[in-house]
Amino acid sequence: MVRIIGILIGLFFSGWLLVSFGMGAKEYITNPPVETAEHAFHKEAKDVSFTSDGPLGKFDRQQLQRGFQVYKEVCAACHSLRLVAFRNLEEIGYNEDEVKAIAANWPIQTPDVDPATGEMSTRASVAADKLPKPFANDVAAGAANNNAIPPDLSLITKAREGGAPYIYSLLTGYQAPPADLPKANQPGPGLHYNPYFANLNLAMAPPLAAADMVSYSDGTKASIDQMAKDVSAFLIWSAEPKLEERHQAGWAVLAFLLIATILAYLSYRTIWADVKAEKKKKSAEA
Repeated sequence: MVRIIGILIGLFFSGWLLVSFGMGAKEYITNPPVETAEHAFHKEAKDVSFTSDGPLGKFDRQQLQRGFQVYKEVCAACHSLRLVAFRNLEEIGYNEDEVKAIAANWPIQTPDVDPATGEMSTRASVAADKLPKPFANDVAAGAANNNAIPPDLSLITKAREGGAPYIYSLLTGYQAPPADLPKANQPGPGLHYNPYFANLNLAMAPPLAAADMVSYSDGTKASIDQMAKDVSAFLIWSAEPKLEERHQAGWAVLAFLLIATILAYLSYRTIWADVKAEKKKKSAEA
């Protein structure tokens, strides 16, 4: 009886699945999906490469420092980097004294508590502090940015499809809306057209609006393209600071597996050599 009930239940769900499939197929045929303007005008990320790409990739410390400078002077006013501490900057080539100076002179002070009164206060940052957020909370961030909350950039190259090339494309992709863009997709007040953004319009104004917004200490010309690539490279590091160590560990593991495979094969040949010889001897005697 239980078996019969189980079969009936299975037949019911199988039948319902077939009916649902048929209804979905009919709906797709009678009302095929229409390509929206977001799909028609959206562009894939530009083809751009970084020194950290590939299994042999390594960071260019000079580029990371330039990217950090772009973040500090352009992006930090709106975007946080909450998972990065000032002392982590030693990993991109700054020495201890330089890190202390960067922390002490950071334009936004670190929130703290006054030990005498117990009230909230701020103080100059030290190397052990995380980079301070530009806004106290999301409400303040939204109020200062046309109700759009700027995302934290710590893991942005991992959180966005396309990674660093997408960030680079977004920074360099601001342009005037095409003439054939539907009216419904025209950028409204406070919005800016960018075909690399998912819905074509975003609240962030072009952050790299002109060349030479920063003055690189190594003499590199600060073109819009250069600044976009440098800050994208820096954000690759912030999302995966141990990338080089991971690459090195991966090659070491591959080498170990190769050696272990060779040894295992040689052991197999040695162990089974006598067995195979004995089998051949018995076959010959037979």
